[in-house]
Parts: sequence; C-alpha cells; structure tokens
Amino acid sequence: MTLQKIVLQAICSLAVVGFLASSSIAQNSDALTTDAPLKRMTPELLWKLGRLGGSALSPDGKQLAYTVRRYVLADDKGHSNLHIVNLSDGKDTIVAQDWISISALDWMSTKDGARIFFSGTPQPKNEEDDPSNQAWSMDPASQALSQITHLKDGLANLKIGPEGTMLAFTLDVKMDETPNEIYPDLPKADARIIDQLMYRHWDAWHDYKYSHLHIATVGADGVAGEPIDLMKGIKADCPVPPFAGSEHFCWSPDGQQIAFTMKDVERWAESTNSDIYLVGTDGSSKPRNITANAKGYDNNPTFSPDGKYLAYNSMERASFESDRNRIMLFDLLSGASKELTVGLDQNANHPVWMPDSSALVFDSEQKGTNQLFKIEIQNGSTMPISQGRFNWGLRGFSPDGKTAIVTRTNMLRPAELHSLSVSDGTDVAISDINGEIYKHLELPKIEERYVTATDGKKIHCWVIHPPNFDATSEKQWPMLTYCQGGPQGQIGQWFSYRWNFHLMAAQGYVVVAPNRRGLPGFGRAWNDEISGDWGGQAMKDILSATDSMTAESYIDNDRVGAIGASFGGYTVYWLMGNHRDRFCSMIAHCGVFNLESMYGSTEELFFVNWDLGGPYWKSDAIKKKYDEFSPNRFIGNWKTPLMVIHGEKDFRVPVTQGMEAFTAAQVQDVPSRFLYFPKEGHWVMRPQNGVLWHRVFFDWLDRYCKEPTKSSGDLSK
Repeated sequence: MTLQKIVLQAICSLAVVGFLASSSIAQNSDALTTDAPLKRMTPELLWKLGRLGGSALSPDGKQLAYTVRRYVLADDKGHSNLHIVNLSDGKDTIVAQDWISISALDWMSTKDGARIFFSGTPQPKNEEDDPSNQAWSMDPASQALSQITHLKDGLANLKIGPEGTMLAFTLDVKMDETPNEIYPDLPKADARIIDQLMYRHWDAWHDYKYSHLHIATVGADGVAGEPIDLMKGIKADCPVPPFAGSEHFCWSPDGQQIAFTMKDVERWAESTNSDIYLVGTDGSSKPRNITANAKGYDNNPTFSPDGKYLAYNSMERASFESDRNRIMLFDLLSGASKELTVGLDQNANHPVWMPDSSALVFDSEQKGTNQLFKIEIQNGSTMPISQGRFNWGLRGFSPDGKTAIVTRTNMLRPAELHSLSVSDGTDVAISDINGEIYKHLELPKIEERYVTATDGKKIHCWVIHPPNFDATSEKQWPMLTYCQGGPQGQIGQWFSYRWNFHLMAAQGYVVVAPNRRGLPGFGRAWNDEISGDWGGQAMKDILSATDSMTAESYIDNDRVGAIGASFGGYTVYWLMGNHRDRFCSMIAHCGVFNLESMYGSTEELFFVNWDLGGPYWKSDAIKKKYDEFSPNRFIGNWKTPLMVIHGEKDFRVPVTQGMEAFTAAQVQDVPSRFLYFPKEGHWVMRPQNGVLWHRVFFDWLDRYCKEPTKSSGDLSK
C-alpha cells in the first residue's frame, strides 16, 4: 500500500496521519540518510536524546498532545515540554516549556469545551517557592493555564473523571508512628523499630506512609475541593509498589465508580496476591474485592466504554511474578468473571478497550519484539494488528476505532508516536523528536540469528553489528555477549539508556543478545524453564550463542566479553567460574553473587521463593540447588578480569552482593574494579552518573577487548 493511500484511508477515518504524506521522515527504515558527515552514538549524545512521555488524543481526533523530556548534562537534571500537534497539517507547537515535570496527560470534553488536563511541576519563580506536583488544565486554543489543585506536598497518578468535573489521584497518608513519636522524650534518637518485612523496597525505606486513592470535585471556579480518601484506614497502597502507576485504577464511564488495584495481605513480602476493588465515588461506600478467590497478581482494571464490563490482567499461580498474564472479563451486572484469553500461549498485557466495546487490544512479547493484538469479547478470537521488528505500545484510538495511536521503538532509536491502521497494520509517523540527531548518525545493523541449544531447541538471538561492519573483509571484531536480567524479561526491540546496543555497536563491538531459556515471547514452556534451574540450561543457552558467534571468521575469539545486570549480573558471576576461557573480560551490574546471603537480605521474597524453591534451609534438595547454582561456589576458577558495578540504594540485590564479589576477585588476585554509586539503586538514574557509568564501562572493556581509548572529561559535549 502506498503512503498516499494510507493517508487517504486515515483521513476518511478521522485518523491522525495525513500531514505526513509529504514528510521527509523515513522512520519505517532503520537507516536515515543525509549529506552531512555521519557521527556515531556516544554516552553524551545518548543523554541529548529527547524522551517521549505521555500522550492524549483530543475528543474529535484532530489534535494530539504529548510530552518530551530532555536532559542538560552540565546541570545534571532534566525538564519537560508539552506539545500539541495539529493532525491535519502537522504543525507542532510547544505550549508549556521547561517544566520540572509534566505527566498524566488527558484530553476531556467539558462544559467549557475540550481541555487538556495534566499533572506537573513548573519551575519556581523565586527561591521561596516550594515546587510540587499539582493538577492543571489548559485551553488548547488560547494556551491559558489553570491550576486545579493546591495540595501540600502535591499529588501523584492523576486521572480525570468524565466531563472533567472530578479528579482521582493518590496522596501519601501517614499511618505508622516513628520511634520519636512513640517516645517523644527522645526527639534526637535515630533508629527504626521493625516488626515485619518490607521495611525497605527496591530503593527506598518504608516512610510510615501509604499511597491512598483520593477523589476531589472540581468547582465552578475550576478549583478542586477537599480530597476524599477512598481507602481510609487501610494500611495498603494503590498503586501497588514499587513501579505501578495510574494504570492501577480507572473511572467508570458514568463516574459513579472507580476500580482500583490493592495488595492487602499479611505476608506482603511472600505474596503476589494483589486484587481488584470497586468503590463508589460518593465517598460513603467501602471498597469491594471482586477477585478475592484469585491468588496471583490482578491489576490494570479498565471499564468498557458501554459500562457493562471490567477487564483486567490476572496471573493464575500464586507468588509467580512472571506467570502468564491473562485478560479477565468481569460482568458488572451479574458479577461473574471469566478468562478471555483461554488457550493463548503468550502474555496479554495492558488491555485497552476499542471505542465500541466489542474488543480489547493488548500488547505481547513475540519472538524478540512486542506486538499488538486485538481480541473479540464474544468469542475470544485473536488477531495481530501490528507487525515488523519493533516494540509497539498502545496509547489510544481515534473516535471511530479505525486508527490506533501507538509508540514504536527499536534497538536503534527511542520511542516515537505513530498512527497504526487497526485493519491492515500499516503505520505512519506522527512525532520526530530526535530526527535532527539521527540525520547525522551512522547506524549499526541488526540481524536475527537462531542457534541450536545443547538440548536441540532453537535459541533466538539478536546480533548487532557496528556501523561499518563488513563480514566479507579480513577484519576481526571484538564481541560482547549480553546476558539478560529478569530472569524473565524478553530481549525485545527496546531502547535502553544503560544497556544500549546501539551505543555498544557504535563503539566497535559486535553484540550477541540471546533470548535464552526463561524469557517470554517463545511460549510459556520456554518462559518457565528458568525457575528452579538458574545455573542450568539458561547458562548453556548463553554459551551456545557465544560459541555460535565465535565460530564466525569475523569474530576475534581472544577479544570476547560478557556483560549483564541483575540476573544478567548473576549470569556474569556464574560464568566467571564456568566459562572455560571463552571470555577475556566481564562486567556485572547489581548482580546476585551469593544465593544464601541474597535470600536473607532481599525484600520481595515471593520472587526467590518461587524461582529457587524457598529458603536454603527448607530442605536438603533446595540447599543442594543453592550450592549448585550460587556463583560464590566457583570462586576457585576465577581468573577473568572483572568489573563490579553496584548502587548503595539497591535493596532488591543488596550492595553487599557486589562487595562480596569484588572482595573475592581481589583476594584471588583477579584484575578487578568496583564502580560504586552511593545514591543510586538498581538503576543509574542521574545524567552525569549515567555518562560516568558508560565511560568506565567502555574503558574497562577496551582494556582487554581492544586498544584502550581516552575518555573525555568534558561534560558539555
């Protein structure tokens, strides 16, 4: 189908793509051409890339609002801009600039016409201002702003009710006493009194507060009234921590109810049992649990536009955080619930209703990509609506449902907004956030490769080649074997700002990234085989992928490194004692080193209970698995140069894991380095820390995998 035909079809269906018919953007190709001299991706340039945030389509489907976050490396911080693009002519206007943050975009028809709602923090006007995240609305025509809330300490997870007359959001409610409040005569005492687990989580200590869902009515003056706590007296959180957001609650179409997710269990650290609750918005009713009989994760509720059903995600097996993600359908009239995805051998993530309530669209991992699928509610028939070597994400639909607003990402380029035809899967770009940068970049090349595992099965691998790679030349290249974390998390077409394959290839490395045993997108059996077998077939898969690549004449077998984070860091530590001279250098970021000490110091015990079978003292059989799979048992074989990276605030894989590994390497006289971040957690989030991470990362690899290169100290690049 020609681009012209796509545009004509889209315009007829109130789509949002016509303005790009004559655009020079060519994002359907992995390569962009330009007459200017081509450059390579660098750590500094990575932080210059604009990052797409939220988006919202106007009720008439003619305009699209979206946010972009940009970072200033020298300032070590970022800012957000709000854009509105006119979808008839492509005009893109920044309507709010240089805010500290903008999120939770929504576009609502109100009695005063269509308005854009969002939560945000503007730059303070003077030093006395204490900026906080508040709710705002904007007239898109005049760009006039109105502040809706004036809440002390601000709000989070804003969602607008029907017609913009009510708000839903979360506030932190203090419900536990500090030691100083228990003993007021000891105001300078500095301690915690801990009676149960989950006293810290991922990167933060429990702060004696709980995130509660609130609602507020917007008055005739456009200002919100006093918030009403819909979870009053409940010591639980919505959204469920640590990473969920406003997808954990939603308004009913008539505004009379809210469905929300809460994990209200006694042994929080050992359970994945979150549930879906319904609560009236009159402020007088108590939440009603509609998934009480389900013992796994239940989340992401969404009302059908006709108000008849509530769809939500559910995992069947208790305490298995990576179980098959199903779509359940709750009949609001009868109270009956059923699975819509029976027999589907894949995840069905983040369901979104079609405008006519006849079907839902979900995203799912599929052979190293993320694709979108449509499922009919009457018969459960499923069909793909996206295609190609991309990760697709759904943002919404045109009013007639014929066109989806989506994000499209691949390993070479971060997310951009596209329109996607629901009927034939054709897409056209809407945004071009990083077009100017990419016009001047020489891009790596990506290929798929299938490798035979030791048990005869096929392992899907991504191979990323440097920009000037030529397999027919006599040149031999250094290679990196990338070890994925998770342990259940597909290597798809994501664009990471840490483990960035584009950047690695631009530094002159061939990268092989195997979708080893335990990763979704290749059937549930493949996904589940990692549990209880951490040091088994998954490790063999990684070595099989490495061996397949080093058999190529263009790979220098003496210059092969292994890298990974989290479970990938565990993999690196395990390979340190078991790789049999395959690797010349290794890097482990926030990796698990000692399974026994990890069990006693991590927080979400349901994860290790499922994947390792429980605590090491539970039985002799489980203790044997710990001994067989724990990397610290193989220290005697260590000789490969190792760099350890870890953050002090990583409570999932505590920093002592990295310290133990570094100590072991040093005592064994193994060349080693420890890159320690006192204010980072499981990830490195600050811009200058991120650039430092990459500089030290490549400096270490280059020492052993190729000739050393000088690192620049100039942060203005």
